Amino acid sequence: MLSLEALTRDARALANGEAVLTAPESEVARQLQICNACRYCEGFCAVFPAMTRRLEFPKADIHFLANLCHNCGACLHACQYAPPHEFAVNIPQAMAQVRGQTYVDYAWPPALGRLYERNGLTLSLALAAALALFLILAVALKGTLWSAPGANFYGIFPHNLLVGLFAPVFLFATLALALGVRRFWRDVTPATSGAPLTPPATAEAADAVLRLKYLDGGHGEGCHDADDAYTLARRRCHHLTFYGFVLCFAATSVATLYHYAFGWAAPYDLPSLPKLLGAVGGISLSLGTAGLWRLNLRRHPLHGDAAQQPMDRGFIALLFLTATSGLALWAARGTPALALLLCLHLGAVMALFATLPYGKFAHGIFRTAALLRHAVEKRQPSPIGLGAD
Repeated sequence: MLSLEALTRDARALANGEAVLTAPESEVARQLQICNACRYCEGFCAVFPAMTRRLEFPKADIHFLANLCHNCGACLHACQYAPPHEFAVNIPQAMAQVRGQTYVDYAWPPALGRLYERNGLTLSLALAAALALFLILAVALKGTLWSAPGANFYGIFPHNLLVGLFAPVFLFATLALALGVRRFWRDVTPATSGAPLTPPATAEAADAVLRLKYLDGGHGEGCHDADDAYTLARRRCHHLTFYGFVLCFAATSVATLYHYAFGWAAPYDLPSLPKLLGAVGGISLSLGTAGLWRLNLRRHPLHGDAAQQPMDRGFIALLFLTATSGLALWAARGTPALALLLCLHLGAVMALFATLPYGKFAHGIFRTAALLRHAVEKRQPSPIGLGAD
């Protein structure tokens, strides 16, 4: 049953023509009211300084704060009102539930967001397997599935065919992400002072993103995982995964430049730039995703939302399959296994890009947007008076 406070808030929202909060959003608002009275965790991350600039928490403010939260768990272990206290304050879990809701709310088209939320791991692996099987059958019909066509991938799939397959998927993922984050930005901008983005704010937010500043627990010793011990493991695995993905994407971008600008056709050998970027990125991505999978399995149940595990693990699995199949493909050049491994790799890559707008990759984009708005907002006078900060 809704509390009197929640009913009053919903009635006020309806009277003002505002959106009524969902149950997870109402829970975040309830907990933040308690946190705002306590403020013990104010120095832990960006969420609590942003919280102190608010006396009430409408929908847009909750979405902003939920995506600003890095789920490090530090506030849970420091909180005197955490379960089993009757106040049951668990900011990491409450924020995670709302974050999962925002991925669906801002997904385009919405139906795909809901499907991936419920069946992320199954959908990711099934899509990768189906695409790989389709490619395997296409190659088998040509009679080249288990042969040694040399080191040229284009001897199996022509370059223009690969472009025709992957360009629409990549463009769709880019469009879906852009539409989702545009809606999110439009919603949270009025709730975060409405001031425009400035170069200093952009630089500060970029620094926080690239260093994963808020996974240090507020003191540099790391956040929490299976218990209340500090660990930097999550931060390091996220770094390996993020920069590994960036290097792999850079390798593909450089290879595209080589092909179209200079007429240098693949495959490229060491020490070419695409090969160096791809090798280092593939190893980094493999190690990072393996570490994140292990941490996800060990994570304390109070630290997050169990309902999001299929979505989280689906994204991790596709990244791992993409990286390891790419490295295996490099090792198999000139062997009869080349065609089969190429089909498996292309299936994983296509499935990864098809699901990017609906999982943890979107979480990274929304969190970056939230950090940008936080960096803007903190430079404005407090809206609730002198001494509020």
